[in-house]
Amino acid sequence: MDLRQVYLFDQEVRSEGGRKLATPARRIAAAAVFKNPYAGRGAIDDHAELAELSLQVGEHLTQRALQALHPLTPDAFGKATVVGTSGDLEQGLVAIHVRLGLAMRRGIKGGPALIPGNAKIGAPGCSIDIVFGGLDSEWDLDAMDCMPITIPDAPRHDEILLAVAFLAGKRPNARIKGASREAVAKLVEDLQRV
Repeated sequence: MDLRQVYLFDQEVRSEGGRKLATPARRIAAAAVFKNPYAGRGAIDDHAELAELSLQVGEHLTQRALQALHPLTPDAFGKATVVGTSGDLEQGLVAIHVRLGLAMRRGIKGGPALIPGNAKIGAPGCSIDIVFGGLDSEWDLDAMDCMPITIPDAPRHDEILLAVAFLAGKRPNARIKGASREAVAKLVEDLQRV
């Protein structure tokens, strides 16, 4: 694993919307920049090398992020990637969806819910939003949040920027009430009958 850079983003939200939070929300993201083994090769079908690399990088990033979050424990997680312009969007999706979640779940010793992921092609300095979802349920609306990150000189055209993130607490001032899982299931069932 040959990483050009590793970044740690640590954000503690103490006040939001003019309201001081009783308990600050803490967002931690760890990001790495490394060579894309498939840069400049166009669309390919075998991404095994990148899937394995993302697992290794993900284990390192998860450990760094959880160490920074300690002694707090995460309530939500997310992942994101930016592929340099000599890459392919599918390479970014392989990096975040095939094996990265395994590293994150091992690190927190759980997290059965779907881990939100975001991927895009970009030039150095572009931002990416890491979307958070609850560890135990994708229906945990209070855990849905977002953290933008930017690395000024990454990714270069032949690199990948890969990030994992954890949220301790809930989204600042979380107060929406969405439809229940049951209500959504009923609506979908009704729509499928039409």
